[in-house]
Amino acid sequence: VQQSKMDFFCKLGYGKQDICKVLENLGQEALEDDVLKELIRMGSKPQALESQAQPSQLKLVARGSCSTTPGLKWLGEDGSDSSDSLRPIVIDGSNVAMSHGNKEVFSCWGIQLAVDWFRERGHTYIKVFVPLWRKEPPRQDSPIADQHILEELEKQSILIYTPSRKVKGKRVVCYDDRYIVKVAYEHDGVIVSNDHYRDLQNENPEWKWFIEQRLLMYSFVSNRFMPPDDPLGRHGPTLSNFLSKKPALPEKRWQPCPYGKKCTYGNKCKFYHPERQHQAQLSVADELRAKTKVPLALGKEEERCWCSP
Repeated sequence: VQQSKMDFFCKLGYGKQDICKVLENLGQEALEDDVLKELIRMGSKPQALESQAQPSQLKLVARGSCSTTPGLKWLGEDGSDSSDSLRPIVIDGSNVAMSHGNKEVFSCWGIQLAVDWFRERGHTYIKVFVPLWRKEPPRQDSPIADQHILEELEKQSILIYTPSRKVKGKRVVCYDDRYIVKVAYEHDGVIVSNDHYRDLQNENPEWKWFIEQRLLMYSFVSNRFMPPDDPLGRHGPTLSNFLSKKPALPEKRWQPCPYGKKCTYGNKCKFYHPERQHQAQLSVADELRAKTKVPLALGKEEERCWCSP
């Protein structure tokens, strides 16, 4: 009996602890109405009513984002903001650092700015390639600023050193650009660099297409990492679509008609008319023709009726 009562009130949405307290106070033989009255007197509410009573938390939406429309999502068609919908990022560390250092100093802070920018967007796979000899103490011919950032990024498994060694006092350096293009190509990611890798494009035709379509250039404006909003030109995809695996379809925007309600083109007008959404968009001449055809048709029917006897 106790189990049946527990199941009954649990189906109503009451908690098991409140039901047990009431049954202990009233006894196991208490009627269901008495138990229900006691639950109401204790102030216990069903879980459905409690969830309705709690105020919904307002979410701040970035200005200009299309997340308010249910049909289009910023990160993809399914609307999931997981990292699965974002492309892997492979950063040319030497190119970014020298660009931030105005081609005079290897500025590690520039690499940190680029990594932070992609982290804020939600990218989880971020790799930075830097030659191993950048670990050495800076010299006059190759100054390095904020070298401790390289150690921190290496501990986070973001920075990867390309191999290098010394043979008879001379440094032998592996070609780090080949690492960058190869890893980005295998992971179907994006290369962040201002280098065009023309020598690697001539080596492999598949790499040539990949570099042309997946190279993300950038600029530094007052210690701010800024990639372009149109990475492949004015007629190419937007930056958000370029960095996502499932690009969102752009909204169809109609340009309003400059003549407004005074437009006489009707359905032949190529511009948008908000006042004609539920009306037949006929031109003025077509509307006049349609009105004149109605009385003519009625007159012919009347003549037929008189001539039929």
